[in-house]
Amino acid sequence: MIDLLEYPLLTQINTPHDLRQLNITELVPLARELRQYLIHTLNQCGGHFGANLGTVELAISLHYVYDTPNDQLVWDVGHQAYPHKILTGRRDQLATIKQPNGLAPFPNRSESPYDCFGTGHSSTSISAALGFAIANKMNQTHRRAVAIIGDGGLTGGMAFEALNHGGVLNPDLLIILNDNDMSISENVGALTHYLGRILSGKIYSSLREGGKKVLAKMPPISRFAKKTETHLKGMIVPGTLFEELGFNYLGPIDGHDVISLVKSLENIKNLTGAKLLHVITTKGKGYQPAEQEQIKYHAVTPGFYAKNPNKPNEPTMTACKATPTTPPRPTYSQVFGRWLTDMAAQDERLIGITPAMCEGSCLQEFAKKYPDRYFDVGIAEQHSVTFAAGLACAGKKPIVAIYSTFLQRAYDQLIHDVALQNLDVSFAIDRAGLVGSDGPTHAGSFDLSYLRCIPNLVVMAPSSEEECREMLTTAYRYPGPAAVRYPRGSASKSRQGEKTESTPTLKAIPIGKGLYARIGKEIALLTFGTLLAVALEAAEALDATVINMRFIKPLDEALIREVQQHHQLLVTIEENTLYGGAGSAVNEFLLNNSLSIPILNLGLPDRFIEHGVREEMLAHCGLDVKGIIQSIKTRYSLKQLG
Repeated sequence: MIDLLEYPLLTQINTPHDLRQLNITELVPLARELRQYLIHTLNQCGGHFGANLGTVELAISLHYVYDTPNDQLVWDVGHQAYPHKILTGRRDQLATIKQPNGLAPFPNRSESPYDCFGTGHSSTSISAALGFAIANKMNQTHRRAVAIIGDGGLTGGMAFEALNHGGVLNPDLLIILNDNDMSISENVGALTHYLGRILSGKIYSSLREGGKKVLAKMPPISRFAKKTETHLKGMIVPGTLFEELGFNYLGPIDGHDVISLVKSLENIKNLTGAKLLHVITTKGKGYQPAEQEQIKYHAVTPGFYAKNPNKPNEPTMTACKATPTTPPRPTYSQVFGRWLTDMAAQDERLIGITPAMCEGSCLQEFAKKYPDRYFDVGIAEQHSVTFAAGLACAGKKPIVAIYSTFLQRAYDQLIHDVALQNLDVSFAIDRAGLVGSDGPTHAGSFDLSYLRCIPNLVVMAPSSEEECREMLTTAYRYPGPAAVRYPRGSASKSRQGEKTESTPTLKAIPIGKGLYARIGKEIALLTFGTLLAVALEAAEALDATVINMRFIKPLDEALIREVQQHHQLLVTIEENTLYGGAGSAVNEFLLNNSLSIPILNLGLPDRFIEHGVREEMLAHCGLDVKGIIQSIKTRYSLKQLG
């Protein structure tokens, strides 16, 4: 338990109004308390860690200076918004974050009026805050809009679209660039190197002011002077880019000097027009191991600094490398990472691409072994897909490792740049289906629906890790676009006892062919993906046939015809929205071929499923053994069902 007596200032803060009653000098000890509270609380519940330690002073300063919630703070992505949550009435609930019925992992409009915009994906904050700023101007209110975006988020193309648009509108908008030289992984690209050309704010200020004095004495060449000042500034800090886009660039300033932050924000608040404040912070600030290993401490599990008494600062992580807490079976992400390295050894044409998800997609081994064939394009999902298309046109074999919800952001590129041209690009789609504590912003609930309507695209869903390898090989060898979608984590518990190959092969499977997994009587369960294990258990109670369909597109139509002829009821089971998913594909086939048989579609309901424990979420959706049996019994009255 956390002793609140250790936090005399923090316990006074129930709303930002309480915060504004403090003397500015009290903000320094408040920041210490808030940072320690974060460390202690996240040691109990886990969650995003390093990014939140880096925004303690920033959150305090923003709520101290701005009249929130009347003024609107938009936090990009949201994994750095825990201090914001603490200061806005959710301090005592922080230990419930990412837990069932607890605080949302990201800003959520339904959770608090201080969360003016819901986030979870990167690079959306500037567009949203620009919308607020323009609406405020139209409504003739005195509300102020602020976007807080990291330098990692700024690598996303959407952020530059908003900058390009916002600069010409000259809105009353402040963008805070939280520059910590990190995303989840290390930042990549030219922008990162550009932002890295930084001297201290003091040196920059003195040089700029000194330059102004010199140039002021040369009035006949004032236009030249203005250009000279701009280019001098660009040589010292990365301000020219933003000023050319129409934003008044300010900074850089120390993002952990809370008093300087407050004074700077107070001055900026009274400036009109579009502004960008460049703030330098340290991811993991105040917890030395997190400062030194920023990727490792992006997120932590409960008890991260108490697991090993001999190494009190050593976290327990469930990342892609083996740890004492790694489950007996590998995760699907680990299966993909190993397969990618194995296949790369056989084919030098293979290219691995990720939009800033190296660790999440388990590409570290591949990146280390084949650095010339590994490309992290930053938080730029659209670019990652079209980049792969260009590689495919030039005879390479690109594989895009991407989360299901992140591929949604590159949908036009998937259709226009890959499928329309029938290019040989493979997609390894991670985090398909429900993702537990990360909630609806990261749940891959729609990929079967949005993929199966695209011509030329083969779509597969493995039921086990071994089958995942086979499908990845099948996708890779298929001479066109193909996708394999798999969930977060490892296989379900009911399959844990099965053997896996000690030396996995690179074996392909026939395109569009399903398999019988169990022979039963009147009911046939058609499963798509990892719910096969659950279906098999339910089938035991129902004496049902189970079909591992494996392919969503193309469907095994011959197998469906055969099953339809010998059963009285078909039940489709998928971890995807029911609308337009695999079950809908079966329905369409039956209807278009005048095949008459009762059919029940089971899948995710037509609503966003809030965060929680994945197994409990599946049960809530009726996709556990009990739920499947009950759904069949409720809808159909068959003697065999008792």
